[in-house]
Amino acid sequence: MPYERITSLPDGVKNNLPKHAQEIYKEAYNSAWNEYKNPQDRRWDSSREEVSHRVAWSAVEKKYEKDAEGNWWEK
Repeated sequence: MPYERITSLPDGVKNNLPKHAQEIYKEAYNSAWNEYKNPQDRRWDSSREEVSHRVAWSAVEKKYEKDAEGNWWEK
């Protein structure tokens, strides 16, 4: 299900990513949720939710990287 605001994101996202990265995550997730509604558009029998989370993390990783301590920093 799409996220209306960043406060409704999963704890793993809210507790680890900076606010801007959370916004990227939310927008990418919601976009993927709409794009991959048809099962035939997804790979490996993945659920709509799984695909949307993978797309969202990929979008975050284009702008942010994780350091050795596990903190996320803008590239």
